Amino acid sequence: MLRLTIKDFGLALSVPVIWGMGFTFAKAGLNEFPPLFLMSLRFSLSALILCWFYPPPIEQFKVIFLLALVSATIQYGLTFTGLKGLDASTAVLLVQLEVPFGALLASIILKDNLGWIRALGMVLVFSGVGLITGTPSIHNQFFSAFLVVCGAFTWALGQIMIKKMILITGFQLIAWLSFFAGPQMFIASLLIEHGQLESVKNATIVGWGTVIYLGVIMTTVGYGIWYQILKKYDVNQVMPFLLLVPVSSIAGAVLFLGERPGVMTMIGGTIVIFGVAIIVFAGQRLASME
Repeated sequence: MLRLTIKDFGLALSVPVIWGMGFTFAKAGLNEFPPLFLMSLRFSLSALILCWFYPPPIEQFKVIFLLALVSATIQYGLTFTGLKGLDASTAVLLVQLEVPFGALLASIILKDNLGWIRALGMVLVFSGVGLITGTPSIHNQFFSAFLVVCGAFTWALGQIMIKKMILITGFQLIAWLSFFAGPQMFIASLLIEHGQLESVKNATIVGWGTVIYLGVIMTTVGYGIWYQILKKYDVNQVMPFLLLVPVSSIAGAVLFLGERPGVMTMIGGTIVIFGVAIIVFAGQRLASME
């Protein structure tokens, strides 16, 4: 198993900070743009930046189109529509379900060995999520929470699809994934949302700043680094870094959005992160034994 270099360690460490703060910025942007429309602006901007520099992998366009549909259009449509109705700190904890979902899908599709320790971690994660969904902050917002959970499952499915791709770099992948995701999300927004033109006319510096952060920093930089690292190293080597995503996001939500997560949310979140850690590090141990 290839060990992370110091450079790749630093790059992998930057991803959870970029993504975690992305939840904070996105929550602010959702006050000005419909969720799918915001995501279409995000990926369209990313495509405009990157597609000029990376040749189109035409032979894999069909796969990338499907990947964009699953891991971008559907996943972000679910996650950010759910985020609109939840605190950013609560939503990012629910998103951690992507780890047990990923381990479960890997055991089914890629025939990875799950093991009883990772199964225990899954039980803890779902128990923590149960505590979070029983808190007053999600009172009458169960549908929003359900959308975020479905988004986490879809993200995990997308990562399995990425592992099956060959001969394509991380930045090339995000460039052409964005190329397809932007129009897909725009069409979806036109079908199920309203007020797009009004949101553009009335958007403030906060709204446009959110688009720039999501499109340039979170997508172009963050996902470019992540896909590059994911292609180079085993999933179980890089997954531990994602444990820092909720920490970064909650810190941003407290500092910039004035959120104050309740005691039960923090207890449930701690259990979730602990369960995720068990799944990730047990996966590393299994991989080192193979």
